[in-house]
Amino acid sequence: MLKYSPITSNPMELTLDMNRQYTYADYLQWLDNKRRELINGFIKIIPSVSTAHARVVGNTLASLYSFVKQYNGKCNIFVAPFDVRLPKNGEKDDN
Repeated sequence: MLKYSPITSNPMELTLDMNRQYTYADYLQWLDNKRRELINGFIKIIPSVSTAHARVVGNTLASLYSFVKQYNGKCNIFVAPFDVRLPKNGEKDDN
């Protein structure tokens, strides 16, 4: 069960135990738009990127997009943040 912080008036601000192991189903319920990852069930906070990093990512994205378009590629180019689920062998999708 999710707990909301009693300290804030924002009902979307979650209080999560950083030492608890969570499931992917738990992760899908966190609708507060904070940048975090769930790695092996544990929360990892993701800091914002630097301006230099954002510039490199933008330039790389533009180059990749141009290359794919020039050669009529059938793939898509995405930029983070973008959720990716990598289940372990034999693990159900909703775990």
